[in-house]
Amino acid sequence: MKFPIYLDYHSTTPVDPIVLEAMLPYFNEKFGNASSKSHSFGNEAAAAVDISRETIANYLGVSKDEIIFTSGATESINLALKGVAESSEKGKNRIISTNIEHGAAFDTLNYLSKFGFEITLLEVNSEGLISLDELGSAIDEKTLLVSIILANNEIGVIQDLENISKICADKNIPLHLDASQAIGKVPINLTHTPVDLLSFTAHKIYGPKGIGSLYIRNKTPRLKLSPQMLGGGQEKGFRSGTLNVPGIVGLGRAISLLQKYDKEENKRIAILRDKLLDGLTQQLDCAFVNGSIIHRLPNNLNIRFEGIPSDTLISNLKEIAVSTGSACSSQSGKVSRTLKAIGLSDEQVKSSIRFGIGRYTTEEEINFSINLIVNQVNKLKNES
Repeated sequence: MKFPIYLDYHSTTPVDPIVLEAMLPYFNEKFGNASSKSHSFGNEAAAAVDISRETIANYLGVSKDEIIFTSGATESINLALKGVAESSEKGKNRIISTNIEHGAAFDTLNYLSKFGFEITLLEVNSEGLISLDELGSAIDEKTLLVSIILANNEIGVIQDLENISKICADKNIPLHLDASQAIGKVPINLTHTPVDLLSFTAHKIYGPKGIGSLYIRNKTPRLKLSPQMLGGGQEKGFRSGTLNVPGIVGLGRAISLLQKYDKEENKRIAILRDKLLDGLTQQLDCAFVNGSIIHRLPNNLNIRFEGIPSDTLISNLKEIAVSTGSACSSQSGKVSRTLKAIGLSDEQVKSSIRFGIGRYTTEEEINFSINLIVNQVNKLKNES
């Protein structure tokens, strides 16, 4: 085993060697600008972009002209939310979301509220799930968009995509999904599931950082979206700027690996996750799962160790890399909105740790981690 053992796959993932190999030529050998169509260098880069766009589109069950490249999920979410808001018809100023959104959506919605947009945040139950009845009741004639995080980045809880999309489609309201954590782990086929906008990023699926995508439905009636970056008019004017060709190639290759391995990989990872869960909860009477264990990502485990401050425990777990929650929110030092939303007290929130298992996690690493955590929790309990 190599130390420290990485168990923070929700934060980011290492670039798969196959992905890196595909990217490398586009840094120095095939370095053309994909917008320069007057010579072979540009055409070669444009062809690589087109292949990745088609790969992603096939994976999602959509047309390749509905895939827009961005710098990551944060930009995609901003483009989706602000773009729809700025294009809204008179009298439509309501956006419905949840109280467990990632900061990229939560902060953007808060920003829009300062410009007269009415933000309705659906509450979740103790499992971390929204009420479909409340969603349906919240939609009215003023509603311009529903935006939902498909799989939560802290507790890994998966919302009911099929019924959420059906409710929105029946009421003719556009639906945006933050699928950053869901891609590759939750079946998503937009051929049969009515979704209008979908955001995701490469670095959660063993691709590079700094590249992501936004799916924008291009069916009648066409969804209106105001661009947030202006300039050269790349990406159909939705996202100007010189295309990150190596990143786009990496994203496409990462998606192609999901097409080949995601079912088998998710099954293996779920077994390791359950082993970690059983090992901790059976040996520690203070260990409890946060959120639904049934409607959950296969690689996620969020556990609170009652009475044990998570920062103290993590400092004693030097051989493993874990976190208390979102890498984006951990810098602020604020109490997790998600854990508070499912009914945890401040003390319970501050005793919770998120474990993220991934492609390179081994059973040996899980066994080691169980023993280490159990020993350190018992040590801290005895000291207190």
